[in-house]
Amino acid sequence: MTATIAVQSAARNDGGLIPNVSEGPALLAGITQGPGLVSHRDRLGPAPRPRAEALVEMARDVDLRGRGGAGFPFAIKLAAAARRRAVVVVNASEGEPASHKDATLMTCAPHVVLDGAAAVAHALGTREVHIVVPSELPSLRLIVEKALRERAKAGERLKVELHDAQPWFVAGQAQAVLQLLAGRENLPVTAWKPEAVSGHRGRPTLLSNAETFAHLGHLARVGSAGYAAHGTAAEPGTTLLTLRGDGWDPEVREVAFGTPLADVLSNAEMGQPLLLGGYHGTWLRSSQLSGLAVSRKDIAAAGASIGAGVLLPLADGWCPLVRTAALVDYLAGQSAGRCGPCRNGLPAMAEALRDLVHRGGPAGRVEELCGLVTRRGACAHPDGTARLVASMLTRFPDEVDSHALGICRGNRREVFA
Repeated sequence: MTATIAVQSAARNDGGLIPNVSEGPALLAGITQGPGLVSHRDRLGPAPRPRAEALVEMARDVDLRGRGGAGFPFAIKLAAAARRRAVVVVNASEGEPASHKDATLMTCAPHVVLDGAAAVAHALGTREVHIVVPSELPSLRLIVEKALRERAKAGERLKVELHDAQPWFVAGQAQAVLQLLAGRENLPVTAWKPEAVSGHRGRPTLLSNAETFAHLGHLARVGSAGYAAHGTAAEPGTTLLTLRGDGWDPEVREVAFGTPLADVLSNAEMGQPLLLGGYHGTWLRSSQLSGLAVSRKDIAAAGASIGAGVLLPLADGWCPLVRTAALVDYLAGQSAGRCGPCRNGLPAMAEALRDLVHRGGPAGRVEELCGLVTRRGACAHPDGTARLVASMLTRFPDEVDSHALGICRGNRREVFA
């Protein structure tokens, strides 16, 4: 029987809901033995110390992708950063309210992440590592500090600096993180070069989320063949998923690529629409879920993306338009407010969507605003919000038509005044 534990510090705030976590096949293996360095080393041995060329080759062999949401091929980023005076940045800030995977890793298996950071630092020939943690989880910072003291006592010579990200949705965006490291406001700015080329103080910066570093450490330890022991030939390895992350029973699971979605969601959840990828994700109708696997390629063929690994099944009786309108209200208030699409476009989109959902307003205005904000922002926040709304319009045309008539098709069948 698979052991399940409660992560005692991985909620979005220290007084909030705590996700359940099961042992996994790779990154979450052995978590019931505790997060300490001694038990970690007993299970896995010393931290791997790969050369840059070998780590790039392994990442390319297994097509390792970043787990922060964009899914960028990590071998390309690593090769670009493999120059003098590079910097390593572990981004565990996780601004997405429905995601708990990085907090889970840093709480249950901090040394899995830190082994990855150490392996990358060795490969890049640097000792400078920065770790960004969410300010709303002070207990998580304490856990990371304890883990770093354990490693220093064991002889690790990395220079690690911790930073507290602000509790904003966009605070974890790469350029926002670089702003934080530079002592400026933790908000995104326009960048003309990728951070792997010119990042912290103009130096090549290998910046990714905690799960990505955990995968790098695991890959460096077991090699390409060992990493491919899970997953499929086309998509080796595992991924972390957060289920119902903003609901009353959040859960974090590690699953192999190729796992049927029906093995992840309950029968009832398979019969409901699914918001896949988080608040910047894409709606899928229940009819699209049958036969779908946890696979970047399969999910892309369905017109969606695994994104940050967030799965939000629509609760029974909820209307997907009402749910989307609430999310867009939140997202419009979470922008940096530094460019027109965020400052003006997203509030206008939120208002147009409220008008459609609650007052029977025109859907055309919502669609028009999606087009106006896309690819015009200083960061991807407007694009992600537009993607969410556009998928709502595409997946639920009958519900859109009903709301245009002033009727919600939820269980209450509310008729708007």
